[in-house]
Amino acid sequence: MAEDAPAPSSKRRWLPALGLVLVAVIAGAAWFFLGARTPAPSAAMAPPAPAVGVRPVVKQGVSESFEFVGHIKAVDKVELRARIEGFLEKVLFTEGQTVKAGDLLYQIEKVQYEALVEQAKANLAAAEAESVNAKLQYTRQLDLSKKQFSPQSVVDQDRAAVDTSAAKIMQAKAALRQAEVNLDYTDIRAPIGGRIGRTAYTMGNLVNPASGVLATIVSQDPIYVLFPISVRDLETIREARRKEGGGLDKIEILVRLANGQLYPHAGTWNFTDPQVDELTDTLIMRATIPNPDGVLADGQVITAIIRERKEEPRLVVPQTALQVDQSGYYVLVVNAEHKVETRRLKTGPNIGTDVVALSGVQEGDKVIVDGIQKVRPGQVVQETVLPPPKSG
Repeated sequence: MAEDAPAPSSKRRWLPALGLVLVAVIAGAAWFFLGARTPAPSAAMAPPAPAVGVRPVVKQGVSESFEFVGHIKAVDKVELRARIEGFLEKVLFTEGQTVKAGDLLYQIEKVQYEALVEQAKANLAAAEAESVNAKLQYTRQLDLSKKQFSPQSVVDQDRAAVDTSAAKIMQAKAALRQAEVNLDYTDIRAPIGGRIGRTAYTMGNLVNPASGVLATIVSQDPIYVLFPISVRDLETIREARRKEGGGLDKIEILVRLANGQLYPHAGTWNFTDPQVDELTDTLIMRATIPNPDGVLADGQVITAIIRERKEEPRLVVPQTALQVDQSGYYVLVVNAEHKVETRRLKTGPNIGTDVVALSGVQEGDKVIVDGIQKVRPGQVVQETVLPPPKSG
């Protein structure tokens, strides 16, 4: 019978187990070492909230206003024309300059018209001399007829000669007057004060009444603002102006220029057309406005603003916060949780750098004016309240 195989020693039995333990210890140490140095994802590692600048919605004194597209019209506008024929000897102005009423602008050659005046004076002198002779002849024949030395027919002829000579004097005086007027027409003067435009003819050119407009003078100060207004809007304005006592609040007319700037002078409403255009259901309103610096020009297109002089508190938001899409105007607001919200706005008139908010926001709401492109609704932000813009 074979001998039994020797049993494995105890040393061989525990060596594999020891290896497994050592591997576990090394793996645990490595996990601990690496885990201690590799931070787990957390809120501290998230990107910081974007910074935005906000301004609070405030109340501001605002007047009720209505806006219309209009144009500027000169109070006086004169087209200079030649009233006689002749060659231009002088052009006595610079195109675009300001002229005064009575200033000499053009001078037409005078020689021929001075000669006509002298000829008319000579004709008048001859007619007066003929009249004197006719009167003497008539007196002489009248005395002779009383003594029966001259027939009545001769007396009648001499009487007719007296009347004819008187008529010739009248004709000569009229011719002289016309000659003097024509001579005066050689000087073309400014009938009004204002700014003169380009000249159509220069020195040496032949001009006459058929030559057309030589130049145009346009008055500058004051100047008119004209704009069409619908009958409905006119009634709304009148209703808004009515006081409890039956009177009317005063209004002023303001002008916004094409570049968006408000013209510094206010105008006075002085005329409403009594006739309504049946095709458009509008009528023309007119205001007179100062133009001391000549900023406004005849024919210029502007925006006319009818504004009451009394003010009422209205909510206003900065125009820089205003956004627009297919649904209309809106602003982005930071709420109490520092999250961005969208607020749809119904806007009113512009007030300087602000715009009236008729609905959509409340006083104190913080609207985003800086960093709008970096945020979206629902996003948490870090807001900074910006100071109001400096006026002027």
